[in-house]
Amino acid sequence: MARTRYASDPGLIARMGATMFLLGLVFVGFGVGLSLLILYGGHLYSSYHHGASYSTGSSSVSGASIIALAAVIGVGSALASYWWSDKIALATSRAKLVSPNDSRQAAQLHGVIDRICAMADMPKPRVAIAPTSMPNAFATGRNSKTAVVCATQGILDKLDPEELEGVLAHEMSHVAHKDVAVMTIASFLGIIAALMVRFAFYSELFGGRGRNNQTALLIIPIMLLSIVTYVVSFLLIRMLSRYRELAADRSGALLTGQPAKLASALVKVTGDMAKIPTRDLRRQEALNTFYFTPALRPGDSHLGAIFSTHPSLQKRLAQLEKIQRQLGQQ
Repeated sequence: MARTRYASDPGLIARMGATMFLLGLVFVGFGVGLSLLILYGGHLYSSYHHGASYSTGSSSVSGASIIALAAVIGVGSALASYWWSDKIALATSRAKLVSPNDSRQAAQLHGVIDRICAMADMPKPRVAIAPTSMPNAFATGRNSKTAVVCATQGILDKLDPEELEGVLAHEMSHVAHKDVAVMTIASFLGIIAALMVRFAFYSELFGGRGRNNQTALLIIPIMLLSIVTYVVSFLLIRMLSRYRELAADRSGALLTGQPAKLASALVKVTGDMAKIPTRDLRRQEALNTFYFTPALRPGDSHLGAIFSTHPSLQKRLAQLEKIQRQLGQQ
């Protein structure tokens, strides 16, 4: 964690640590499973057939090629996501960096961020505005030098200064806690597993007719193992994402000392999502992991909660109400 005045939550940190540990176990299990498949997959079939030496070698090479290709592309994707996360997010949202002299709202936005930086004792990030009426905000960047905090035109028009301060304090908590690095590392295994599923599927689809049975017996288990790994890692990553959003709510509310204002902003922003056309929300889905609230219509489905990048509105409001009571007792 960065050395700032943002408050930490030992309980949430412990849960995030446990989630990362489980992801590590999944990674180890994935690696062991792939190794066993490469080493012994062909031999399982060869015990029933003579002359399996050439076939085993061929199937092992085919399986190893899929793994190597997925690993290379996965590493490249993770590095690109980590190194250029700020540029990717700005380009996706069509946001523009602004200075205090650009407009009245730009000056207001810079003023709010200046106050948060002073309260948190952290370097000031770059500031951007995205030209969309959807009320939202995000922060990204691999470190304090590349960090950028972006507010949409919609959220600048919708919130009062204290509510906006609560939202931006939440977003800058992600910068202080280096959440881009945390989520990039956590997502690495899922990226590789997803690529391996795709490569194995297309390898079987387009190369299956000319392939011997031993190779097929190796490719199919690789695909199944990758599917299971991807599903488990995906669910753990979404759980980690929800934990970090709760942690950002808490630390942002404690920094400003106004959890009620952050709660008010949450209600306003979430309520406005129901008024935005579905096609417009879908255009913003790529940034859901970064956004203050996800670009989708609010729902109460338990299944939806499991797959969501953010906690439910009710859970976030309950935590902020608890913080408000605690501050009132001090």
